[in-house]
Amino acid sequence: MLSVLIPVYNYHVVRLVEDLHQQAMDTFVDFEIIVIEDGSTQFLEENRTVGSLVNCNYSVLEKNVGRAAVRNLLADKAKYNHLLFLDCDALIPNQSFINKYLSFCHEEIVVLGGRIYQDCKDPKYSLLRKYGENKERNSLTNEEQRKKFPMFTTPNFLISKKIFDKVRFDENIVGYGHEDSVFGIHLQRLGVTYNFIDNPVIHIGLETNDVFLEKTENALENLYELYLSGKYKELETQSKLLSFYLKLNKYKLSRFTSFLYVVFGRMLKKHLIGKNPSLFLFDLYKLLYFASSVHNK
Repeated sequence: MLSVLIPVYNYHVVRLVEDLHQQAMDTFVDFEIIVIEDGSTQFLEENRTVGSLVNCNYSVLEKNVGRAAVRNLLADKAKYNHLLFLDCDALIPNQSFINKYLSFCHEEIVVLGGRIYQDCKDPKYSLLRKYGENKERNSLTNEEQRKKFPMFTTPNFLISKKIFDKVRFDENIVGYGHEDSVFGIHLQRLGVTYNFIDNPVIHIGLETNDVFLEKTENALENLYELYLSGKYKELETQSKLLSFYLKLNKYKLSRFTSFLYVVFGRMLKKHLIGKNPSLFLFDLYKLLYFASSVHNK
């Protein structure tokens, strides 16, 4: 009935797999858990122990093949009709996590469960924690925003294998970020809608403010490259930032926005890697950085 698929890169996943395994065993349904190390060099001895659990398969890739390719490989290995993809840097918050997904395993469907963040008071992780708590949980407060900009995300989602085999992740995407957005676009082109439910995992792989900001910049550059390719025009409606930038460009304000990054970018960045970053200023920084990247191409 259910294949739980976990790509791993240098992360300790024993507790995550054991919790999932216990919940799946308690349901008395047919299941498997497949874990693939994508070129990992750390925690291999510890993680290898999950392979001894009933219905668990653990393997190691010698070379890192990337986020898209390893997810496709996991799906190819799966034998059941529904695939539950989970990021490795997660924990399960309650005893009903698997059961909530099982209720959808009788139809062709895509379901996103979202994620929440562990309670961390360390200010060096404050930007990612604030962003995640306000943007990533599939709660009613985010419902209107999701309808306007239905961006697909991969940390915690269920998909029937028949749908996945028609879409798959695009292994040709280079750079960091938005392979999940492209996956969502292909779903929409097939006429497949994805459902949001409040069934989150706890994201414990927090990144410091400076690391998260750097990854955000890389993702913004990749967003523009994907849009520029002409293959994914749907990004205009999926990405709020891209949509707003294109409006600025229409009214010939994009170059001025790029200039504002030169003037204020360093100041904003200093604030965002500080103790109490503002999400409003984070959104502003992303817009200015994006405009600057476009005009420096």
